[in-house]
Amino acid sequence: MNRAATLPGDPPGGRRAIAVWSIGVSVYFVAVIFRTSLGVAGLDAAERFHVGASALSTFSILQLLVYAGMQIPVGLLVDRLGTKKVLTIGVLLFTAGQLGFAFSASYGMALASRALLGCGDAMTFISVLRLGTRWFPARRGPLVAQLAGLAGMAGNLVSTLVIARLLHGVGWTAAFAGSAAAGALVLVLLLLFLQDHPEGHHPEPFPHRGSAYVRRQIAAAWREPGTRLGLWVHFTTQFPAMVFLLLWGMPFLVQAQGLTRATAGELLTLVVLSNMGAGLIYGQIVARHHTARLPLALGTVAATALAWATVLVYPGAHAPMGLLVVLCVVLGFCGPASMLGFDFARPANPPERQGTASGITNMGGFVASMTTLLAIGILLDATGDNYRIAFAAVFVLQAAGLSQIFRLRKQAARRERERLVASRVETVHVPA
Repeated sequence: MNRAATLPGDPPGGRRAIAVWSIGVSVYFVAVIFRTSLGVAGLDAAERFHVGASALSTFSILQLLVYAGMQIPVGLLVDRLGTKKVLTIGVLLFTAGQLGFAFSASYGMALASRALLGCGDAMTFISVLRLGTRWFPARRGPLVAQLAGLAGMAGNLVSTLVIARLLHGVGWTAAFAGSAAAGALVLVLLLLFLQDHPEGHHPEPFPHRGSAYVRRQIAAAWREPGTRLGLWVHFTTQFPAMVFLLLWGMPFLVQAQGLTRATAGELLTLVVLSNMGAGLIYGQIVARHHTARLPLALGTVAATALAWATVLVYPGAHAPMGLLVVLCVVLGFCGPASMLGFDFARPANPPERQGTASGITNMGGFVASMTTLLAIGILLDATGDNYRIAFAAVFVLQAAGLSQIFRLRKQAARRERERLVASRVETVHVPA
């Protein structure tokens, strides 16, 4: 079904919307570059701070912990303060974190810098999603969200290709401090040109402040089955690729599959490229056929489970290269599939609650990623680096997520139909 109907008060979109939204997306793009820059500097970090693998993994786990823990507070801040103010705070924090990391001389200082970076990073994506809902018609929401995710993966690609070369060309401090200049650039653009909403589309006045309002806002968003379904879709789809790209992909490909670091890096880049292509495909499909959301999400989970199972149970010491390529291509679809979670939460909540609902949804994948990162590490230590057993944790979390998706899908669909009917009735009664 093509949801082309215009809802009451829909923003007009157009070139002005694209220009303003692009500024917000550029902030997210830089945040992802900073977020993933450690992924290409792991060996350098271990040498610089004289730490082992477990201490090194703490960087990634802490960053995810801060990011996930900030999602609901950030959602509330976006609903209260608006996109521009929250993005400004975010840019200041993640740029300070990147600079601090550049000049860190100790493990503790570096850890604190990554936590600061994670805090600022946490403020970007939800803000960009809200900016999209304020500037574009609702029917464009799925495509706009996927394009935002695509910009994030482009940031990942820049980190892989550019930061890595800078690191080995000009050294640690110059590479990280130099990249922080991108934060200053987007801050200037943000302050000069970004607007929260188009003229004539002002949000409802913010109600009185206080803890009672915060509780009501969170409770109202959580009561909507679409918000909870969005969280579990995000939870179930995002983490396999996140865990692979953020920490365990390189060790798995090098240690368990016997590849060189260069070849393993090419496969990680393939995941990113696949993600970018899949984002365009999924965004177009859902924009035209709203009911395709759940089949796409479930199909991605099934394909991911099948690809991982085939690689892990393949007889012999190493899986063939063709199979590893298929695995990396399939993992690339996990990011776009996770974006479908917001397509369940968005129509379930009114505009003044979009930030809070997006924050709840966005927690899902990062909680799953953090849990899996820890589980794989523990299992590797317990089994003497048996990757086949360790990566079985992926199936456990997928099963947990699927059970909740199947439990909530009918409730969410029924509630969404009710809201759509109510919006159409409201459209009919709007005075000319």
